[in-house]
Amino acid sequence: QVQLVESGGGLVQAGGSLRLSCAASGRTFSSYTMGWFRQAPGKERNFVAAINWSGGSTNYADSVKDRFTISRDNAKNTVYLQMNSLKPEDTAVYYCAASAYYSGPYYRKYDYWGQGTQVTVSS
Repeated sequence: QVQLVESGGGLVQAGGSLRLSCAASGRTFSSYTMGWFRQAPGKERNFVAAINWSGGSTNYADSVKDRFTISRDNAKNTVYLQMNSLKPEDTAVYYCAASAYYSGPYYRKYDYWGQGTQVTVSS
């Protein structure tokens, strides 16, 4: 069992930056792929980024590539999402997720989810 708690969301102007954190409980955090997803009102939950257990492999949605960076610190049981050059269309609730076996963009294959943190980017 893994419990996830996101933090770091907030209101920022376009062009600004935020860093989201996701703290995980459980001794097996380092064995999980971790992902970030986002969901805007009335829209589907979309993949943002994922990182494998060691941090050696990452992948990103095209819409955030070169602006967002996912990383993890297994000693702290934490995964991060550094978001730069934010745009109004990045506004959404951001969710952290964990998967024991899957590292792709399909959200239904992730086993554990946090409660989400709101990111609002003003123009």
